Amino acid sequence: MAVWDAREQLLTGFGITLRLTLVAAVAALVLGTVLGAMRVSPIPPLRWLGTAYVELVRNTPLTLVFFFMVFVAPRLDIILEFRTSAYIALSVYTAAFVCEAVRSGINSVSTGQAEAARAVGMTFGQNLRLVVLPQAMRSVIPTLVNIFVALTKNSSVAAGFFVGELFGLGRTLAIRNPAEGVAMLCGVAVLYLIITIPSGVLAERLERKVAIAR
Repeated sequence: MAVWDAREQLLTGFGITLRLTLVAAVAALVLGTVLGAMRVSPIPPLRWLGTAYVELVRNTPLTLVFFFMVFVAPRLDIILEFRTSAYIALSVYTAAFVCEAVRSGINSVSTGQAEAARAVGMTFGQNLRLVVLPQAMRSVIPTLVNIFVALTKNSSVAAGFFVGELFGLGRTLAIRNPAEGVAMLCGVAVLYLIITIPSGVLAERLERKVAIAR
């Protein structure tokens, strides 16, 4: 069976997809949290900058972000490996959605708590870091997991930009073995589900724990 014979190549692609997802998820979480803090900052230029980033990136196709990193950046003397470009493209794109989730979580925290923190002398940064963000992040865990599941699927775009991830390898193998092309792509789908289904289960469990904690 062609799928079994190609298992090593498929597992190599699976590993690359998993790394793309994990690295981009961590980077997007950090950048998105910073952007979310900028969106609620009392300093107008920071709010404008955060808003401009989100509106620009969120309304730009991911393929165009990849195109910029792979083909335009080298013309600006920014020369990166294709996989590094994929990490950056996925991170900056996903960060815009993380930002909106974090901002929504921040806005859901009672204003009374923020006011109480200010009353005891906390600065905006201390208030955000110690009081608001911990509560906000708990409330948006399911949304963040959904964003990272979407990130897993979005990583397939890297196949069009010289990164041999799971979908790209699966497509190549299907073309080489047309008689078993459907089976090959089904194998690719199963490997994606190995990432996405546990993520969904984890989101449900975390959501229940957060509900109990509240």
